[in-house]
Amino acid sequence: MAHDEVVRRYSELARAAMDGKRIADCSAQEFEQGSFGAGGYDDVSSLPDGAVRASLGCGNPTAVAELRAGETVLDLGSGGGIDVLLSARRVGPHGTVYGLDASTDMVALARRNAEQAQVRNVRFLHGTIEDVPLPDQAVDVVISNCVINLSDDKSAVLGEAFRVLRPGGRFGVSDVVVEGELNDERRRAAERRIGCVAGALPVAEYRRILAAAGFVGIRIRLTADHSDGVHSAIVQATKPSVGSGLEIRPMRAADAPQVLAIYQAGLDTGQASFETTAPSWEGFDAARLPHLRYVAADTETGEVVGWVAASAISSRPVYAGVIEHSIYVHPDCQAHGIGRALLSAFVSASEDADVWTIQTGIFPENAASLSLHQALGFRVVGTRERMGRHHGVWRDVLLLERRSTATGT
Repeated sequence: MAHDEVVRRYSELARAAMDGKRIADCSAQEFEQGSFGAGGYDDVSSLPDGAVRASLGCGNPTAVAELRAGETVLDLGSGGGIDVLLSARRVGPHGTVYGLDASTDMVALARRNAEQAQVRNVRFLHGTIEDVPLPDQAVDVVISNCVINLSDDKSAVLGEAFRVLRPGGRFGVSDVVVEGELNDERRRAAERRIGCVAGALPVAEYRRILAAAGFVGIRIRLTADHSDGVHSAIVQATKPSVGSGLEIRPMRAADAPQVLAIYQAGLDTGQASFETTAPSWEGFDAARLPHLRYVAADTETGEVVGWVAASAISSRPVYAGVIEHSIYVHPDCQAHGIGRALLSAFVSASEDADVWTIQTGIFPENAASLSLHQALGFRVVGTRERMGRHHGVWRDVLLLERRSTATGT
């Protein structure tokens, strides 16, 4: 559905709600039976009647996001403000909740509802969910209720959600998804009953876009079944946690010079690898999987201070869930928890990608790397004695692996 059409449609619904009407964006029977609107909430008794009437969601994201006192929350596509008002109650007077909507009529309706509810810790913004008018790392939690599926650029939406979240921040939304690819006939049948199914993503594609944005710990749980392969769903994910002033995000081609410089600095220690010279970017890129590549970067300068990436161990299908990895941290930034944060994010992302075993080789003398990996669930499975000569010295290599308890069991 085109952006202008979505705004026009929901502006009309907002004006109807301001006139005191009960509104719905799909058939009345589907709206009631599918737990759309206020039917997805446990308790709305404290809210203005106008906010309840204007609820068009497909779940209760304020519950799945596990909001805490003092947090800052952003609601993408806040509509009449029901989720903003409920979130404001959960975060308390020391928290703040932003509601963002592309319809000026919806923003006006939400502000009226907040005034009637006498809620002060909320801010309603006019803008699009594809270009959020907030600075980087501005919020602790992003929620949304049956809105992301309406966007025609979901990569931009999820990329913006990642951008505005602080490290360790949570993404918890209710949305409409489809199982597999719907043929045209089934999709049209669903759209006749449920207006908001038009842009609904297949579950696998939703996961892929979240991972590409940089999210880890991705969980999608189907809730209400609307038939024709259409479901309401709870979608949860996390922005990787890391120390103050840093961000863990997917590696980009523009990071190449810094990534390779850190690689070379690690090789120069003589304790990282049998290699002595970092490859070209073309060689690095070709030898590693296109996903499961992350950097830790300074949020002020953009300087890369560490990286982690995966390689396939075999092209045979039986090894599809087995990878090996490399992790390097800038020599000036070691012993600050950056390696642990990178490796934790990498492990979580690998499980999201159905990797069941991560392998690596470490020199016995590299005590810091050995300790880091063992702390995150890697175990020594063997020693390859006198594996090769390195700077004229025969070196052993410890073989480590981490077997997932979440996938491949």
